[in-house]
Amino acid sequence: MGRKVTVATCALNQWALDFEGNLQRILKSIEIAKHRGARYRLGPELEICGYGCWDHYYESDTLLHSLQVLAALLESPVTQDIICDVGMPVMHRNVRYNCRVIFLNRKILLIRPKMALANEGNYRELRWFTPWSRSRQTEEYFLPRMLQDLTKQETVPFGDAVLSTRDTCIGSEVCEELWTPHSPHVDMGLDGVEIFTNGSGSHHVLRKAHARVELVTMATTKNGGIYLLANQKGCDGDRLYYDGCALIAMNGSIFAQGSQFSLDDVEVLTATLDLEDIRSYRAEISSRNLEASRVSPYPRVKVDFALSCHEDLLESVSEPIEWKYHSPAEEISLGPACWLWDFLRRSRQAGFFLPLSGGVDSAATACLVYSMCRQVCEAVKRGNPEVLADVRTIVNQPSYTPQDPRELCGRILTTCYMASENSSQETYDRARGLAQQIGSHHIGLNIDPAVKALVGIFSLVTGTSPRFAVHGGSSRENLALQNVQARVRMVVAYLFAQLSLWSRGAPGGLLVLGSANVDESLLGYLTKYDCSSADINPIGGISKTDLRAFVQLCVERFQLPALQSILAAPATAELEPLAHGRVSQTDEEDMGMTYAELSVYGRLRKIAKTGPYSMFCKLVNVWKDTCSPRQVADKVKRFFSKYSLNRHKMTTLTPAYHAESYSPDDNRFDLRPFLYNTRWPWQFRCIEDQVLQLEGRQQQGLDGVD
Repeated sequence: MGRKVTVATCALNQWALDFEGNLQRILKSIEIAKHRGARYRLGPELEICGYGCWDHYYESDTLLHSLQVLAALLESPVTQDIICDVGMPVMHRNVRYNCRVIFLNRKILLIRPKMALANEGNYRELRWFTPWSRSRQTEEYFLPRMLQDLTKQETVPFGDAVLSTRDTCIGSEVCEELWTPHSPHVDMGLDGVEIFTNGSGSHHVLRKAHARVELVTMATTKNGGIYLLANQKGCDGDRLYYDGCALIAMNGSIFAQGSQFSLDDVEVLTATLDLEDIRSYRAEISSRNLEASRVSPYPRVKVDFALSCHEDLLESVSEPIEWKYHSPAEEISLGPACWLWDFLRRSRQAGFFLPLSGGVDSAATACLVYSMCRQVCEAVKRGNPEVLADVRTIVNQPSYTPQDPRELCGRILTTCYMASENSSQETYDRARGLAQQIGSHHIGLNIDPAVKALVGIFSLVTGTSPRFAVHGGSSRENLALQNVQARVRMVVAYLFAQLSLWSRGAPGGLLVLGSANVDESLLGYLTKYDCSSADINPIGGISKTDLRAFVQLCVERFQLPALQSILAAPATAELEPLAHGRVSQTDEEDMGMTYAELSVYGRLRKIAKTGPYSMFCKLVNVWKDTCSPRQVADKVKRFFSKYSLNRHKMTTLTPAYHAESYSPDDNRFDLRPFLYNTRWPWQFRCIEDQVLQLEGRQQQGLDGVD
């Protein structure tokens, strides 16, 4: 009697609105699943149209083209004799739902709408979709005519139901539903569902993978059963990078782990598992069985199909494995590099242009491009035809095959050290040394003529000449003279990005890379429209602390000793005159706080959702061993004053890889005003009252000491 089932899940690099490419990747994944003997295939959330369509979900075109792709899938011989579970938007009675559409042999078995929508952080699903709120209820969905002709069905079940095959029972969860306090898998498992499926659209955040894995393993530890997780992977046109990690688990153990970062557009996982292992696992959990006897039943869609073969006694089953996690530094070396690759190949540009200053941030950005080149060479070596075709298009050589990352980096990355009279020889040497070691095409130039010309125009018109503070100028003059240098660098960067390949007789243009980290962005410690303004910024969601750990990893793993002097040097913008040839300005002095403190403020402001007063109340305890209440108050006030003063700069931040949950990215993630009363009178007064009370108590304590 058959009881061993082979099931497949996948991670697909879908692209928003790329219906043709999305269809081909879905078909390829089904083909691989069938080839490996699977009788059920699960795909990512909204895989037909791509997850990141955002306001395109409002458009009837998105719904129409999704239905057309579904029709093509139903019609394809590839989808025969395997249950296919795909994600797409569906309109039912004039309401849009985020759905799983499950079909077999040209018949739609069930349309299962998502019941708990993701609506925090980067997610806005309630903006476009409505959750299905009727638990364990279905309705008849009238198929559009184009599908009726294909399936010979007029209506299909729509709602919260499970599939009952000849040998087992399958139930769907969709992404966010796994994260809710009472997930559907709980009641489905109690009602006899043995295979849980979850098509996800889950993005990468540093240190997040363990939470996803623990949720799945815990779901099957408590309730038994097989759990399949599919996920989107890659950059589908936005700031997010979906990090795969497809998995198959059973009874609390992992049986298949997909890669978290890879350049493969289609990755399929399969496992052969014994249904009797679920039944025997559940048999002895008496508390579970007692609950199961009381659970309300799910509507069951009967499917005349079996996932197991009749005679499978000699078929071997999969063995459990240990999940392998990346360190945060490894995650940085892989995730943003994969995101850069997707951006480069999908934007059809010929490479990247990076202003390389000799500091940690721009060095880290250069290392990410080098890491990308390493991954491209490895993928080509493994025989990935898509990566090879893409790299040949990018370098415009149909017969080119990359083998050495340094050589590829020389074709794809142009770095540029933009010196001014305030630049030191040390930063020049550090930038040139790193460029040589990673192999980038490196340019050195001087921006002083352009800066003098612009300041000369101002002097000609006004009859006044601004001076740096060290030469007796005011703080306004000093800041303006720094900013003009920074903005000239942005103009020069775009000029060279557009024309440097032309000057070398090569076709195409370059994407300008920004390199402002998340902490600088949070405080607004950057000039608006300076060389932090770029096409994309791979480190814009990464803290200075994590970037330093990543650069240290590059020293060892990529053999780049030039990075050691960059790590050892103080962070500086080099926009003020040198003192005796030495840097007179450092970032932390300029900001009035350390990068470590900035990370703390950022997490409290965004993740813990504290205003000035609540932040003070938390930090007065956290920092009690190193700071007095008065010092904590001064630090919090300084942060909120600078943060709110510079908040307007967040409206022009370069689109950045989203890696931290305290990013200040104005456009999607951090929906706060950009015009503030920077004095915070009420909030700061509350802090002041608390400080006076605490100081009074301390004084009383001292008075009581003999």
